[in-house]
Amino acid sequence: VSVSRDAAGGRLYMPEAARKVVARRLAIAKGRLKSILHALEKHDAYCVDVLRQIKAVEGALEKAGQITLESHLRAHVASAVERGDTETTVGELVDALRYR
Repeated sequence: VSVSRDAAGGRLYMPEAARKVVARRLAIAKGRLKSILHALEKHDAYCVDVLRQIKAVEGALEKAGQITLESHLRAHVASAVERGDTETTVGELVDALRYR
């Protein structure tokens, strides 16, 4: 997995492939949210349709989170393990799991 570091050579960035997939998932969620809001503003929203669309947004966000977590584990946690850096490994895992 190819990762980039910030200008100071410290913090690792999300790999390009994962960023693209996550951005696409979030764009899908954004589009669905806009659609829901549009229907609600026009006062022609059917409750079940709104619930269905909310569930689709949740699914897109959940998948984006899964991809981000997997990317983090593969790129950042794995590199800390390879270096034998136990403290960084634990810190990376704790940070990632805090938001799941």
